[in-house]
Amino acid sequence: MRTRDYNRGMSETTPRPHGRAAGALRPIAIELDPLKFAEGSALIEVGDTRVLVAATLEKRVPPFLIDSGRGWITGEYAMLPRATSTRNLREVKKGRQDGRSAEIQRLIGRSLRAAFDLEAMPGRTLTLDCDVLQADGGTRTASITGAYVAAVSALAKALLTGDVERWPLSQQIAAISVGVVEGRVLLDLEAVEDQAAEVDMNVVATVGGELVEVQGTGERGSFPRRQLDDLLDLALAGIDELCRIQNSVLAQPLAEVEMVLGKPRHNTAPKAEKDLWGRP
Repeated sequence: MRTRDYNRGMSETTPRPHGRAAGALRPIAIELDPLKFAEGSALIEVGDTRVLVAATLEKRVPPFLIDSGRGWITGEYAMLPRATSTRNLREVKKGRQDGRSAEIQRLIGRSLRAAFDLEAMPGRTLTLDCDVLQADGGTRTASITGAYVAAVSALAKALLTGDVERWPLSQQIAAISVGVVEGRVLLDLEAVEDQAAEVDMNVVATVGGELVEVQGTGERGSFPRRQLDDLLDLALAGIDELCRIQNSVLAQPLAEVEMVLGKPRHNTAPKAEKDLWGRP
């Protein structure tokens, strides 16, 4: 299933690239479960940024969670060599993971753990592999927004098959970038804007407007508190729109989950061994 959204925000006299207004998202496309073998997956396109997310659910947990009655959610992040205008060396060729990739995948894991009840998935680890196919700004925020979709898809299937007993989703999350470019507060920066930004910020939040993580910096100096408030307000408006798009993509699996949750499960006692074989 594929959905596109061409939301328009505040009008501006000086248009952004492609005529986008200051408060407008780039065109968003999310394809649900494009991968054959993953428990859940999503291909998210945010303008020219494309990220493929695969969700893997396994019956194991890290050593520090053994016998804890809790599960775990973690993320991994990488860019394909030609995701950018010049070829990047694969990290395996470098012999070590790039520091940026390590930082982003920790962010992905923290963000997704904020959305799910780990006690509802005991003994299970959900891994979100985020591979950037094409990078034009906002790859970490696109990864988080797409990872939520892939995670819900995987866990919905696990609930339907009985692999998890309780629905682990506790709150919906998404992520978006905001920034200040030439004195203007802008939503969803693409690469050319990100490179020129005086303030650059990534925001992860719930659909209800609660903050999960804020990563922001003055790239060329300080900025006033009122501008921080403007950035957060714009980011939360964008996240609200992203959550609407996520729900549209996930309509079918979420409806199936609601049907299961609305029906009581009848736990019947196992048959006695003598009854399994019939009359002698």
